[in-house]
Amino acid sequence: MRLLLDAHVSGRRIGSALRERGHDVLAVAEERSLDGCPDEELLELASSQRRIMVTFDAADFPRICHQWLERERSHHGCAVLVGIRHHEFGAIMHALDAAFEARPNPREWHDRLAFVSRVR
Repeated sequence: MRLLLDAHVSGRRIGSALRERGHDVLAVAEERSLDGCPDEELLELASSQRRIMVTFDAADFPRICHQWLERERSHHGCAVLVGIRHHEFGAIMHALDAAFEARPNPREWHDRLAFVSRVR
């Protein structure tokens, strides 16, 4: 999968682990030029590069994705991590692995807003 990790999703820990699993990862925390970039611009960047947005921002990204659909504007997917703390790297990876295994074809993520939570 091609992914864009939002600022609070660790590029060093999560990004590295995702890359080891074969994903193409761009992490906001690793790109100085993206520091402080507004959420809508990040989703635009993700879409222009055909990346799934991965974020903890459950307050803003669902709203932005909904607004885009209302305007008939497409994105390449958004995975919102919920019910997992930022420092729970194992739980984050387990949840993302399960989400990507459930929908292994990037086309299945097109315009999809997925709430990704702890796998039990």
